[in-house]
Amino acid sequence: MNRRTVGILLALSTACISGVAIWVNGHAVTHFTDATVYTTAKDAVAGLLLCLLAVTWRSRGPAPAAVQLSPRARIAGLAAVAVIGGSVPFVLFFEGLARAEATQASFIQKTLVIWVVLLAVPLLREKVRWPHLLAIVLLIAGQAWLVPAVGRVAFGTGEAMILGATLLWSVEVIVVKKLLAGMPSRTLAAARMGLGTALLFGWLAVAGKLGTFAALGMTQWRWVVLTGLILTAYVGTWYAALARAQAVDVTAVLVFGAVVTAALSGAFDGVSVNPVGTVLIVIGTLLIGALALRRKTEEAGAT
Repeated sequence: MNRRTVGILLALSTACISGVAIWVNGHAVTHFTDATVYTTAKDAVAGLLLCLLAVTWRSRGPAPAAVQLSPRARIAGLAAVAVIGGSVPFVLFFEGLARAEATQASFIQKTLVIWVVLLAVPLLREKVRWPHLLAIVLLIAGQAWLVPAVGRVAFGTGEAMILGATLLWSVEVIVVKKLLAGMPSRTLAAARMGLGTALLFGWLAVAGKLGTFAALGMTQWRWVVLTGLILTAYVGTWYAALARAQAVDVTAVLVFGAVVTAALSGAFDGVSVNPVGTVLIVIGTLLIGALALRRKTEEAGAT
């Protein structure tokens, strides 16, 4: 199995994890009086686990770096990933999630592919042809169908926060893709959550919320551990996918998570699931996967 195929399969795994995460977090955040305290605790679990994995993981051999990064560039890159990936957007997202429904949050967050396309084409020189655009249209249209009463949803503070987080995460994708040319994905994942959590604790200290963090009860910590484990799996597979496939393809496949979120909302929350939306997203995901694998075949033939 070639590298790009593995990347697409990892992206599909990330999408399924993301779909579960959006739904679970939508329920978990209601058990906390402060969304920032919740996301800090959850991120701390993921940060600890990812740092342990980065230290203990033994690969078969060091992969040759395509780009040699200077120590200053490495430090700057890791700091950027922590800020725009592992701290600020999490505060925005979960503060917004506390004010919006899970399906609405999923729709806004899955528009990530639009912003990544707008950035990846000029900055990463990734190729996006008309079939890609068709697939993205299918994915976005499918999401719109999955959101209940989407035409009547007001764009409030919660939605604005989630959009802000999504925009920051789109920039993170570009930065990470650049850094992956010279650094392993596990190191970047550990920096994202480890350093990001340190920044979140700093924010709690400045805001005077460390006492709220220390007062978390057993029920709350059960939610924290559960969502922290899910986040660990999400970040690990997400960065590993980005290391192996085009950013546009990986981000587009991530939209499939909306189907998982909708299915869980339908099964456990009584939210109706629109079959048209589900079919459109499935078709769009399959098209993106086929395009990614076809490009690999074309490149192999050209060589």
